[in-house]
Amino acid sequence: MANLRAAQMGQPVQYLVFDVEAIADGDLIAKVRYPGKDYTPAEAVRAYRDELIEQRGDGKDFIPPTFMLPISVAVGKISGDFELIDLVVLDAPAYRPHVITKLFWDGWSHYGRPTFVTFNGRGYDMPVMELAAYRYGISLPTWYNIHERSFEQSRNRYNLESHFDLMDFFTNFGAGRMTGGLNLLANLIGKPGKTGIDGSQVQDMYEAGRADEINDYCRCDVLDTFFVFLRSQVMTGALKLDREQEIVAATKQWLGERSADSPAYAHYLEHWGDWKPAEEPG
Repeated sequence: MANLRAAQMGQPVQYLVFDVEAIADGDLIAKVRYPGKDYTPAEAVRAYRDELIEQRGDGKDFIPPTFMLPISVAVGKISGDFELIDLVVLDAPAYRPHVITKLFWDGWSHYGRPTFVTFNGRGYDMPVMELAAYRYGISLPTWYNIHERSFEQSRNRYNLESHFDLMDFFTNFGAGRMTGGLNLLANLIGKPGKTGIDGSQVQDMYEAGRADEINDYCRCDVLDTFFVFLRSQVMTGALKLDREQEIVAATKQWLGERSADSPAYAHYLEHWGDWKPAEEPG
């Protein structure tokens, strides 16, 4: 199997496909938004969520990433041939934000600073991880290489060698809209997308002691992101369609071999749908 051969031969990691789930820092919210109100952390989080629902009028209470702590980071390690080498969640089963943050940035350095691959990572996932590095005093001179020429800086929005954000790719860097998001893109190519859990539920799940389920959900988001990334590379010409389909089939086998020990992979395969090319005109 192609991706197992990659792992066995020690192919270098070229891409890190990742997803972050985070919870609100109630202490910080209490201090910054409600000084003098003597809110407990839980009360501060609840007050802020209620405020957001009232302000937005759409029933959504997503707290901005500036107030969030990473409690789930799943990372897919991908070879230069676009094969899945491994998929891990950081600091399992403790899921400690400070350890997750250190492992994330240390891993990026350890593998020679591979290209990050995300969906809307510039808008959410990366700000969470950058602010976590700030919070915990982690030095990142090769990420914050602000003295390089603008287009060579790691954080430059158009530096696709540093960070390939699929949201930017599909919207032409914000010129259009990607209504439906990752869920829609995954479903277009027969992959599960959202199957009962989404990011809006993470706070409540964490408070209910369901951190393992959050990390399972995060694994599934990384798989969706990986398959969408593969199709994006077909669009750019970096990957032939038949080769993409070989990688998809090999990854499905990889998941199947691990599904007995992984509720996340078993769930993903239960909702798997095969993509078929359109028929040629008769």
